[in-house]
Amino acid sequence: MRDIQIGDFRETVVERGDYPPEKLREILGPETVAVLGYGVQGRGQSLNMRDNGVNVVVGLRRESPGWSLAEGDGWVPGKTLVSLEEAAERGSIVLYLLSDAGQKEFWPKLRPLLTPGKALMFAHGFSIVFQDQTGVVPPEGIDVVMVAPKGSGTTLRRMFVEGQGINASFAVLHDATGRARERTLAVGVAIGSVFMYETTFDREVVADLVGERGVLMGAIYGLWLAQYEVLRAHGHTPSEAFNETVEEATQSLYPLIAEKGMEWMYANCSTTAQRGALDWFTAFRDAVKPVVEKLYGSVASGEEARRALEANGRPGYRQELERELAAIADSEMWRAGRVVRGLRPGAGNE
Repeated sequence: MRDIQIGDFRETVVERGDYPPEKLREILGPETVAVLGYGVQGRGQSLNMRDNGVNVVVGLRRESPGWSLAEGDGWVPGKTLVSLEEAAERGSIVLYLLSDAGQKEFWPKLRPLLTPGKALMFAHGFSIVFQDQTGVVPPEGIDVVMVAPKGSGTTLRRMFVEGQGINASFAVLHDATGRARERTLAVGVAIGSVFMYETTFDREVVADLVGERGVLMGAIYGLWLAQYEVLRAHGHTPSEAFNETVEEATQSLYPLIAEKGMEWMYANCSTTAQRGALDWFTAFRDAVKPVVEKLYGSVASGEEARRALEANGRPGYRQELERELAAIADSEMWRAGRVVRGLRPGAGNE
């Protein structure tokens, strides 16, 4: 474990090296980890744990599209690939990785299967924090914990295979067994976390929902789209507008930020670019900050949770979502993106 100091704030982070293979075997060897759901997180986490020697069973609905995907990944029907109910019965640690709406729907069936001594683990604080909307109130006598990877399950798996990892946060809400913390941290390392920092369910869910709707996904796409549309409206070609908006950001500048920070990226750009960025970033901050404040309030009040549950539980929502995503894919900006990506060395044709 390592203490880190940022200004006046000091905290301890848990590193992968704190839980070497022999320690993982000691803690998780007696356990069966049931992963409920095989979406991007369920798939990535279960495969990483299996590769780390953990006894994993995957629970799915037989009619789920993920069933055939799981079979293709080597999970064996009737043995390591079973129904949600059977997996929950068999698991001493139950990773509840269904969608937020799916967790609400399945909870009445799962709750009776959470017998004393088990651990109920989440990858997100949503169902617990907004339990007035989800109904997810765990029974007494079980550990209630969370490991939340700071990235998609696809990235989690890809980096694990490459021998790397991504960061995660963790939280212990209830420690009924006296082993909740060590179970949580061992699973966190087994799923591929390179280091973990402690949080609470409340802090995680608010920060996560703000981040997803903000700079991680919603805001960044909105900003890209605004710039692309302005460039196109002033006569710039689709490829020029895309390159100056997205391609240069993701392929050149953002990797420099990831490497050493914003000042490093600025230091490796032209002096004209530096001056322009330094002159304009405050204008963007001042314009966007009220929107982020409004977003934070909507998340903290539970309004975003209500909207998400309402939409995701609506009949036909999957088809509606596919239409929305298809409209983005078919927009000129992302048609330009497919062409530009296809020009990268070794990319071939998309």
